[in-house]
Amino acid sequence: MSTSLLLVSDPGVPAALAQDLSSSLRETLADISASDREWLISAQEGTYRLTEQATFAEVMQGVDPANQPQDIVVYLTDLPRRDGTLPVVADISVPGRFGVVSVACMGGLFIRRRVRDTVTGVVAEIEDQPDRPAHVGRLRRTEDEHSVRYTAPPPFARLRLLIGMVYANRPWRLAAGLSRVMMATFATGAVSLAYPTIWQLSATMGPWRQSATTFLATAAMVGWLIVNHELWERPRGRIERERAALYNASTVITLTIGVVVLHLSSFVLLLLTAWWTLPPTLLGQNLGHAVGPSDYLRLAWLVAAVATLGGALGSGLEDDNAVKQAAYGARQQQRFRSERV
Repeated sequence: MSTSLLLVSDPGVPAALAQDLSSSLRETLADISASDREWLISAQEGTYRLTEQATFAEVMQGVDPANQPQDIVVYLTDLPRRDGTLPVVADISVPGRFGVVSVACMGGLFIRRRVRDTVTGVVAEIEDQPDRPAHVGRLRRTEDEHSVRYTAPPPFARLRLLIGMVYANRPWRLAAGLSRVMMATFATGAVSLAYPTIWQLSATMGPWRQSATTFLATAAMVGWLIVNHELWERPRGRIERERAALYNASTVITLTIGVVVLHLSSFVLLLLTAWWTLPPTLLGQNLGHAVGPSDYLRLAWLVAAVATLGGALGSGLEDDNAVKQAAYGARQQQRFRSERV
């Protein structure tokens, strides 16, 4: 006896999770079903014109599981679905043998395990199996005659949703996506290394001033990216205010993480450049003392902050679409395009 399961997914993080689960979920599902059942699991990526306001019925209509030959269809999406203020982790139609799982509602830790457990819980509901993974047991379950819904428990539910939205944006990839910013950052830092004044400043500035400079440089780049590329959402009414606040917070956190990664990358590159191009004797003559590794670290720290400011100016050279592609996941990019229409 065999049962087929299709994992349909949005592009980006959901698609990567679906591909991973298609090869690892079989053993987990075997534990909750009859021992003689064989599970045939496949993954399929698609682009569906759905919004976070879409009802479960509209999601079913968009994905159209009835047109699929598989016995069970589960849709993985990075749409932040909510029931009031509670994140909706999963919706399940037992008669339709269909479930939708929101990756954005998983938070930012143990995503693969949580998605696997939630998909397993969806299948268990459809197959009427009593066993549920521990993660699913901690979710709030509501049921009516047509569907089952899992929502995140109230403590820190909105924070969990926000972290999940940031994770879906994959902020660590921002630096790689903004090639002009990276070039401007490194060029500014490389030029700054040639000035003895910078050497002397790095030797005399304490850690608190260095930290303040780094913080201000990071904030300047984040602010400039938001303002110059119109990434800040302005709610059109009272109802949209909470949604806009959530997306704006996600944008700020995403860009901050991305800029910090860019800053650290610049720090490492500039440290290597300083070590390779500035002999210790030359630095020692200007600083008036013997130069050690700590001097190079302080110099790279200060120059990386200066370089980040240069990168902020270089971000103005980037195309708006390039910035959105680097800063947001596929679903967020789709939402930006739909709002511009």
